Amino acid sequence: MSRKILIIDDDPYIVKYLEDILQDDGFATCTASNVADALELLKKEKPDLITLDLEMPNEWGPRFYRKMIQDPEHNNVPVIVVSGLSGIHLAIKNAVASFKKPFNPKELLEAIHKALDS
Repeated sequence: MSRKILIIDDDPYIVKYLEDILQDDGFATCTASNVADALELLKKEKPDLITLDLEMPNEWGPRFYRKMIQDPEHNNVPVIVVSGLSGIHLAIKNAVASFKKPFNPKELLEAIHKALDS
């Protein structure tokens, strides 16, 4: 069974690009464009890893992360930050990796495999 990655980003072009990259590499994906939908999908889909944008409408990615880690069922899900903001490596201190848009898809896939295989 393929591993599932939750893509959280409000930019539909980035979401489609990430879906294509991840699905071509054999991953199942689910997507959310805001924090509320992401929290709902987290419980429903139980992803193995999350790619998280920091800047989204209504609430920011760090708020999603704080809510996620309060739930013992999901607090160990690895998170990779993918954002256009500067200083992203500081936003989620326990992120397994951080990538600034535009990112290198090969490097992203390497980080995902490393996080899931550890």
